[in-house]
Amino acid sequence: MACSPDDGFPMLDQILTELAAMRWLEGIGLVSGLLCVWLLIRQNIWTWPIGLLYALVSVMVFYRARLYADLALHVFYVGMNAYGWYYWMRGNRPADEQALPVTHIGTRTATWLGVVVLLGTLVTAQLLIRHTDADLPYWDSTTTTFSFAAMWMTARKQIENWYVWLFVDVLATGIYLYKGLDFYALLYCVYIGMAFAGWWAWRQSMLVAQPA
Repeated sequence: MACSPDDGFPMLDQILTELAAMRWLEGIGLVSGLLCVWLLIRQNIWTWPIGLLYALVSVMVFYRARLYADLALHVFYVGMNAYGWYYWMRGNRPADEQALPVTHIGTRTATWLGVVVLLGTLVTAQLLIRHTDADLPYWDSTTTTFSFAAMWMTARKQIENWYVWLFVDVLATGIYLYKGLDFYALLYCVYIGMAFAGWWAWRQSMLVAQPA
């Protein structure tokens, strides 16, 4: 029996709905998310495979919550975790450095990245409004596009990523509280403190690496 285009994939929708309704999925997201950031603060390369787990779980959670920009963001996270894993192992580094050092983002790069983020926020919000039943499209698109930038800077090991993550974490905490995603609200609330800790740890790493 043929299905109309509006029918979608009912079996897939049912599976994802049932999985996302289970609180243990949010629990896995909470634990893997915290572990991922803790490893990132310590500049431990295992942050990336743990981040992959977090991203995959979050895709299912946000599908159920109709936060489609966040869903797309976490699909992007899957690819960026793979890229970050590769770059931290193989990226450009001084010949005498065993690990990729923490650096600053360049002024030119920061400028074009800021323009892309602002334009991306407006475009994404309009797409969500016109083509989906998304809740909170402007807030959702803001956290999404800023997270794109923060994740890219994280993979490149640029210390300014922590400033952007702090902004995202504060905004996301409010969104998830409003949507009733309690585990994720708790997770992002903790992320706020971890963003401060991450900036401090990476800053100390940069100071130690500076020549006397």
